[in-house]
Amino acid sequence: MHTLEPYLAGHPFLQGLDPDYIKLIVGCASNIRFNAGEFVFREGEEANQFYLIRHGAVALEIFAPGRGPITIQTLGEGEILGWSWLIPPYHWHFDARAVELTRAIALDGKCLRQKCEEDHRLGCELLKRFAHIMERSLQATRLQLLDVYKVDE
Repeated sequence: MHTLEPYLAGHPFLQGLDPDYIKLIVGCASNIRFNAGEFVFREGEEANQFYLIRHGAVALEIFAPGRGPITIQTLGEGEILGWSWLIPPYHWHFDARAVELTRAIALDGKCLRQKCEEDHRLGCELLKRFAHIMERSLQATRLQLLDVYKVDE
């Protein structure tokens, strides 16, 4: 029987995490795939998962009236998609759309929140890792805004 444990342990986001925590997290994990053009999630929907991208690419988008979708960031292999599962009221703030066939490991946010409540050290470790993801996401948004609002000389 195949387990997702080696994939979790080898993913850049979880590398170096205590093997006992990997064993806990695997109980919240499942394989998932998205076809090109398929939405992973939509703005305003309940956020109860995050994704470790194994293959493919996903665009984070916002919808601008009169302009349509604007891509804020494109994520690919080895990256993390989604951190809204961490912050109440647990709703997505962007749309996420697969740019190409994408395979990922989905992690159930409710399951992980419960495990973090039971083991605060696990929660602290995951939060530290997600803080880096949040900072990178904010920087990507900042750069995109600079590009959108650039002034022609």
